[in-house]
Amino acid sequence: MSGQAYYELYRRSSIGMALTDTLDDLITERRIEPQLAIKILANFDRSITEILSDKVRAKLGFKGHLDTYRFCDEVWTFLIEDVQFKMENNVVHADRVKIVSCNSKKPGEV
Repeated sequence: MSGQAYYELYRRSSIGMALTDTLDDLITERRIEPQLAIKILANFDRSITEILSDKVRAKLGFKGHLDTYRFCDEVWTFLIEDVQFKMENNVVHADRVKIVSCNSKKPGEV
C-alpha cells in the first residue's frame, strides 16, 4: 500500500459504518489491535475510492434550490432543498440533501 492519503468520506456510508462497528467489536473483544483496525480503514478508503471511480458508470441529474455552499480544504459542500433526482426512468424527491464533493484525482496527480 502506498503512502497516499484518501478521503475518509465513505466511512460514513452504510458499508463504512458496518466495517467500523465490526472493527470496534473486534478491538473490544481483543481479537485485533487498534493499529490493525487503522490499517484496515485506510485500505477501505483507498479501495472504495478506486472501485467507485473505475466501475460505476451510472448517470444522475438533479434540480433543487441551493441553500448553502462552502469550499474548505479542497472540499465543496452543498446544502440543497426541494431536490428532484432523475435517474434513467425514475424521479426521486427529497426535502433536503447534503452533497460533499472532493477532487477526483489522487494526491500528487496533475
